[in-house]
Amino acid sequence: MPDAHTPLWTAEAIASATGGRLHGPDAEVAGLTYNSREIQPGDLFLALHGARDGHEFAEAAFAAGATVALVDRPVEGGPYILVPDTLKGLEALGVAARDRARLRGAVTGSVGKTSVTQAIKAGLDLAGSSHASIKSYNNHIGVPLTLARMPQGTDRAVFEIGMNHPGEIGPLSQFVRPHAACVTTVGPVHIEAFADGEAGVAREKAAIFEGLALGGIAVVNAADAHADIVRQGAEKAGAVVRTFGHDAGCDARLLDFVADSGGATVTAELDERRIEYRLAQSGVHWGLNSLCVILMLQALDVSLETALQALAGFQPLAGRGQMKAVKVPGGTFTLIDESYNANPLSMKAGFVSLGAKPVGPGGRRVVVLTDMLELGEHSRALHEGLAPAILAAGLDLVHTAGPQMRLLHDALPPSLRGEWRATAAELAAEAALLAQLGDVVMVKGSNGSKASLVAAALANLGVAEQEARVAAEAQGKSA
Repeated sequence: MPDAHTPLWTAEAIASATGGRLHGPDAEVAGLTYNSREIQPGDLFLALHGARDGHEFAEAAFAAGATVALVDRPVEGGPYILVPDTLKGLEALGVAARDRARLRGAVTGSVGKTSVTQAIKAGLDLAGSSHASIKSYNNHIGVPLTLARMPQGTDRAVFEIGMNHPGEIGPLSQFVRPHAACVTTVGPVHIEAFADGEAGVAREKAAIFEGLALGGIAVVNAADAHADIVRQGAEKAGAVVRTFGHDAGCDARLLDFVADSGGATVTAELDERRIEYRLAQSGVHWGLNSLCVILMLQALDVSLETALQALAGFQPLAGRGQMKAVKVPGGTFTLIDESYNANPLSMKAGFVSLGAKPVGPGGRRVVVLTDMLELGEHSRALHEGLAPAILAAGLDLVHTAGPQMRLLHDALPPSLRGEWRATAAELAAEAALLAQLGDVVMVKGSNGSKASLVAAALANLGVAEQEARVAAEAQGKSA
């Protein structure tokens, strides 16, 4: 177990790990960040180069309590460790921390990687001391930063690995050197960066297996359209392959998924043994997601009993399926907040989940959509192509915002067309038009297209109505 009295780092240890030179006295380091606004007393400040040069904020970081800074030129305000390149220094620090964890896992995928990573973390927490990526810290900064933040004596850790362009995932996996790694799904996400489309995305995702430790386990989604490419990547890396999916022959096979008001009940076969377990999640995609989590936890030496306990208690993350009953005059409607991100795969999974949700008396299944981003030349076809999935799911009304979602709006039958506005902000301003009593309303879109504005406006409808009523009553009394 990590010792509460053992510092995360000392300044001299950081200098040794990075090949840098400490200017000033040694000091204990409790955490590290590159954002001077997030500094806590005892932190290491990383002066990285980005849109702004981090060195400009070193004095502010020291004033906020930073113990030491990692820099590539001298700074004022406190002791610093001088290295040739601060990003390379962070990478070296991450590699030096890597072996603090006995077992390490890594997660990537076009859909679901953050939620799956955090569900795995929930199991690791129950099994012993653990560490994991926070938020979506999954890029060339986030992965080494997460490694470098790992306490000494950590038993197990799991890391999220993402990409925007070809060639990113393999090097990040080499940093982590996972003992188990998985690809949740492959789909048309960041597809504009790949000349061969989804096949290129699949090969990039499969690069997560390149960093596997000797004898490492690759967990592969056999139900994915590009499973063969992913499996080939795993086999090329010499991994032991474990699969999850719908078909006989999978190591973890989904037999049934029944959603209800409290989550869902899953029936599955695990290594030909029939199991049944509860989820706090009700989205249908969590049937396969949960099998991926179970296989990853098993690979990280966590018992099935502990894995199922973790899944039963793992709640949806913010913007990734959280459900809320919104109280408005006369009753409630249900809001499903899927506003954090979106792509064609997650959209279609969301439609299926929404179509299975029970509604109140007179209620409808309503979806509010904002643009999917980073689809390049495929954007028109992929937005218009959502229409058949909406029809198949039996949804009742579709509200949209954004120029790309206008394409979907026009492709829908008139009976399904709700409101369309040019921006999410404009649609959010008219939230009262989007829902009525008994409805189940799902909000989904790319983070950059501001779907969260609509979700927040809908969540606050009840508050706004109550405030207006109180104000009106107060005005009546004063009159």
